[in-house]
Amino acid sequence: MTSPETPSRLHLTLDLDQPGRQIGDLMLRWSDNANPLGYHPVPVISLRGGTGPTVLIAGATHGDEFEGPAAIMRLVHGLAPEALAGQLILFPALNAPALAASSRVSPLDGANLNRAFPGDPDGGPTAMLADFVENRLLPRCDAVIDLHSGGKASFFQPCTLATRTADAGLYQKNLALARAFGLPLIWQLGANNDNRSVNSAAERAGVPMIAAELGGGGGVDPGITDLTEQGLMRCLRHLGLLPTPPAPVPARIVTLAAPEHSIYAPADGLFDRAISAGRDVRAGDIAGRFHFITEPERPPRNLTFGQSGLVLAHTCRGMVRRGELLALVTQDAADG
Repeated sequence: MTSPETPSRLHLTLDLDQPGRQIGDLMLRWSDNANPLGYHPVPVISLRGGTGPTVLIAGATHGDEFEGPAAIMRLVHGLAPEALAGQLILFPALNAPALAASSRVSPLDGANLNRAFPGDPDGGPTAMLADFVENRLLPRCDAVIDLHSGGKASFFQPCTLATRTADAGLYQKNLALARAFGLPLIWQLGANNDNRSVNSAAERAGVPMIAAELGGGGGVDPGITDLTEQGLMRCLRHLGLLPTPPAPVPARIVTLAAPEHSIYAPADGLFDRAISAGRDVRAGDIAGRFHFITEPERPPRNLTFGQSGLVLAHTCRGMVRRGELLALVTQDAADG
């Protein structure tokens, strides 16, 4: 069994303790046919100014989610280290091999980085990367922001995600950071959150952390990317790296009460969607018609919501497989 003290096989080409602007790689050493003796580069940027907190901001934990990386690159070239009271550690493409392939999972091992924590320093490339983040980066951080979207497969109503941790004080810090981002919708992660995610890694490290779901569909939406950049700047002001704390923005808090409240594909077929993310629905409302397109003699089936709630995300796919998520349904949180 490994432990946080087990040496990592990954190596940074920059010194995070040095001041100023540094740009380098996290050297992900993994021998394969494409790169048998070198390393797979994971770009990392350090902007270190005066005394203050250290904040890790990551994008492309899934490699088909692009608004976050675009907003991070704006910060890389828009912020001067001397303007910061603290340090930013920026990973515009935390899962760089997946981003290069526009893939949710890593092409190196087929693994999902946001289901790989706490990782393994002696494991495959995704497990080694997760271990490096949880056991080498998170302990030096005062806050973490992980930027997601629905990827190519789905679209999320833009929202921030705050984990309802067992430590009530840490949850309040998560919630304050989520509110600071400035979006009017917060997804409270509770019992149905996957404990192999960056959010759970931050909880284990005792570090305040938010994620964000920022649209999706496989491109870079200009309006959502603008909101992402503004949200990051608001968080830096909230955390004290930049002056003038942001004005509060009222936010609705929702949670995933039960997975079975959502809509899933009942078979392989064509989903004729009737709803969009961000819409409130009532039990019995039609989510869409399901066409058995390879069996055209079969009549379509109306898929209806079993519970009232907010549609937080919907699929972007037409042809779907049995068990695929078609509409993610949340309810208002009890303390929202």
